[in-house]
Amino acid sequence: MPGLSVDWRIGGLPLHSPTPSGDSKIRTLSWNNHTDPASVNGWIIPDEETEDDMEFSKPVGAEQVSDRHGATERPVIQRKASSPMMPAFMTSAPGKVIVYGEHAVVYGKAAMAAAISLRSYLLVTALSKSQRTITLRFPDIGLEQSWKIDDLPWSTFSQPSKKVHYYNLVDKLDHELVEAMQPHLSIISPKASPEDRKTHQNAASAFLYLFLSLGSRKFPGCIYTLRSTIPIGAGLGSSASISVCLSSAILLQLRTLSGPHPDQPREEAELQVERINRWAFVGEMCIHGNPSGVDNTVATGGKAVVFKRGDYSKPPTVTPLRKFPELPLLLVNTRQSRSTATEVAKVAALRKAKPAITEPILEAIDKITESAYALISASEFDAKNPKSVEELGDLMKTNHGLLTALGVSHPKLERICELVGSAGVGWTKLTGAGGGGSAITLLNSNASPSTLKALEGKFAGEGFEKYETTLGGDGVGVLWPAVLHNGSDDEGGEEIDQEKFLNADGRDGVEKLVGVGVGSFEKRDGWKFWNNVGPHVNSEGKQEPISG
Repeated sequence: MPGLSVDWRIGGLPLHSPTPSGDSKIRTLSWNNHTDPASVNGWIIPDEETEDDMEFSKPVGAEQVSDRHGATERPVIQRKASSPMMPAFMTSAPGKVIVYGEHAVVYGKAAMAAAISLRSYLLVTALSKSQRTITLRFPDIGLEQSWKIDDLPWSTFSQPSKKVHYYNLVDKLDHELVEAMQPHLSIISPKASPEDRKTHQNAASAFLYLFLSLGSRKFPGCIYTLRSTIPIGAGLGSSASISVCLSSAILLQLRTLSGPHPDQPREEAELQVERINRWAFVGEMCIHGNPSGVDNTVATGGKAVVFKRGDYSKPPTVTPLRKFPELPLLLVNTRQSRSTATEVAKVAALRKAKPAITEPILEAIDKITESAYALISASEFDAKNPKSVEELGDLMKTNHGLLTALGVSHPKLERICELVGSAGVGWTKLTGAGGGGSAITLLNSNASPSTLKALEGKFAGEGFEKYETTLGGDGVGVLWPAVLHNGSDDEGGEEIDQEKFLNADGRDGVEKLVGVGVGSFEKRDGWKFWNNVGPHVNSEGKQEPISG
């Protein structure tokens, strides 16, 4: 039936009817006689929604015809030309920093995390129908692995008791499914160091779990190539950024996302961002076991969130801060390895030994987070007013002092504070667990390019790695198709293919080729973001508070 175009009803429900979970299925599908009904030119219909499970409703222009017994046969359908194969496309998601509240959050206090303009970029390229493989390429970490689609453990993932759908909430991994993936993970990077191999297998585990949960054996062959400008292992949410890229890409291939587009209703945008975030959290569980969910929430929604978790048997309360401004940030990686578990244990030991001293410090950190939230939420807050920025900066500096009192700083972090203080360019604090890792500096209006250049030289001389970035930027984005205007003479823009993407030289090369555009790079029109998402509300329809 070439060129068949119909109005579908899925599982007996109208296209926009809610599912039992309250989610909704939105589909616009077409058949092509050169493809399997479950794979439409690179677009995928999930296994449970193939022809056997769908009803026809009479399409516009169709005629009902009867056989000689008077029985009504299939409608005669107006035909149209087949659609082209799915174009290459990209997804992107940011890293994050903890701005206020580290360590206090472990004890039920509030913390604030914000997106940064360092991002991951995923290029998805469909293969011809005869190429029945999927390939995962993460050249920045030295990972490349291919699998034959038909050899993957579909029989386990498609069992009625195991099968999940894109609209389901998955809050824990199925150990039987994890076990079924192990033969396909054990072949990865056999000659790599144990540490690198673990990193490769974690990334591949997140990809395969999402791919097998959401896809089907009829999925077309594809190459998934990821480049990242986020330092790995520096507490900047690199794994969550990757998980969001993978989640959004696979959901786009399933056609379970529409948009983003400027006129998209808020409710629809909220639903789609939440869908991406849910599946990114599944990827994070594959990598970290028991993640908080904060990193993937920031990477999906962008801007900033305030979160707190008083009861560790329940998910944290997460309140998006959509008014969080884009602010210039200096991020410095000490390149000092650190253990989050060690730093958390250090504070726990201090709290047990000297509770009368430790508790007031944790309470003070909580008050700093609440003060920052109130400041940013106030109607009179103006990010262009140096006084407003100074208030945020003073809170950051005080927060760092309290973290130092808890014993989680490091001589290298203190040296960064000293160098920034001498240069007079802003306010600095450690971010994350401390004990190494990274420091962030909120830049003031007096931070001249020449001063920052001199400061960069000092950082490099002492073995630090500096990134000029932006705080509070966009969340997950889509470039469809993978075409940008990069000053080329190509009609319609420059197509981003595998070769160009792989050959982009380092962080600056990636940003210059495909970056969404921040800082020294002009914002690109081709990238689109779900920016219509409103504040988190509770069951009574009120915005969630951060205290109490």
